[in-house]
Amino acid sequence: MQRLLYADLVKWKDDPDRKPLIVKGVRQCGKTWLLNTFSQDCFEDAAYFNFEKSADLCTIFEKDLDPQRIIEELGFQRGKKIEPGLTLLIFDEIQACPNAITSLKYFCEELKTLHLVCAGSLLGTALAACKSFPVGKVDILTLRPLSFPEFLLASENSYLYEELKKKPIDGIPKSILPKLESLYREYMITGGMPEVVNTWLTTRDISAVERILDAVLEMYQKDFARHVPKSDYPKVTLIWDSIPGQLAKDNKKFIFSHVKTGAKSRDLEDALQWLADAGLVYKVLKVDVPDYPLSKFADTTYFKLYFCDAGLLRRLSNFPAAALMSPDPQFAFMRGALTENFVLTELIAAKSVTPYFWKSGNKAEVDFVFQDDMLMIPIEAKASRNTQAKSMKEYRKKYKPTYALRASLEQPSIHTDTCGVVLDVPLYLLWNIDTYLVQ
Repeated sequence: MQRLLYADLVKWKDDPDRKPLIVKGVRQCGKTWLLNTFSQDCFEDAAYFNFEKSADLCTIFEKDLDPQRIIEELGFQRGKKIEPGLTLLIFDEIQACPNAITSLKYFCEELKTLHLVCAGSLLGTALAACKSFPVGKVDILTLRPLSFPEFLLASENSYLYEELKKKPIDGIPKSILPKLESLYREYMITGGMPEVVNTWLTTRDISAVERILDAVLEMYQKDFARHVPKSDYPKVTLIWDSIPGQLAKDNKKFIFSHVKTGAKSRDLEDALQWLADAGLVYKVLKVDVPDYPLSKFADTTYFKLYFCDAGLLRRLSNFPAAALMSPDPQFAFMRGALTENFVLTELIAAKSVTPYFWKSGNKAEVDFVFQDDMLMIPIEAKASRNTQAKSMKEYRKKYKPTYALRASLEQPSIHTDTCGVVLDVPLYLLWNIDTYLVQ
């Protein structure tokens, strides 16, 4: 599979000022595969060490944190010398060895010629708890589940992807839209976990897809049992299981008492933060005023909680794949929740921004607002072709944003009125919004 983060790895390799690299990402999103592919393509040699599978590796970091001694002992372990400039040194599941994390500071300062890359499935939680994290001494990248453009590439549509990248919003041939919509619906079934996507593309077997999604969810539950502090484990599980129901409500505000009767934020906030640090969920805060910087106007007590992957959310919700295609109104709320989740993950993958949502009083609400340089851009997400959103109209009338985006299954279009420019961006083209915003 072609992962878009690969280009960032190559840039890191060629950067003379590079630091040890940390690649974060949830379990099963493809970190190890990507790093092994990168090593095979770009290095004469690769030295791979997994701290979860070989717990004795941690003893190498107990005496001291001298980089020369460490790579010498690691060379003894694998039976081959590690050569700075020629060898890519890979520390996988580095969160299992806190001293190895601390050692990155000394690798940065004393052995800059060595290419060192680290990966881990729960690095966010480990780094948050690490008292001696080497701040300013590492580069950090995040690998997420496959985004929709990566799904296009995996499904042998690289030519289509390359051509779409160049097209303005009003220059996309209508003849290609049905194919893109069909691929989008497939993606909403599978999500972006690489094994799930590969199984679907090679077998077209829904039952096999569901089994793998179930296995990934079970793996996450085991991670909770192994890595979450004992006092927070039941809370993490309750929050995790409550997310589909919270998103399927008309008002998607995360309500702690819906997790456990009588629960307050202080009872559950540590457990919720663990899930966020692990990269498994995204907290999207409310803003009353969409002004610069958005973080200043955010209400940290009022937020929505989204999943890291549409396929996992669908499966945790026990939402049948066939229901994604059904016009039956009983499925409307969950389809809407999955669509919002898709828009959020595509936005984060495409822009690396922190989205918020806007709410005015008890009525008007815009799904997402994000800051893009000097622009403040609202986005309305719709699962259907009905884009007559009163809240967006109110927002535009009040704040007159330069651009407003409506993400739905409507055909792509652009029009201008007294309040600014409105871009109707099909859900399956949201990844290309940078192209549309500069046209």
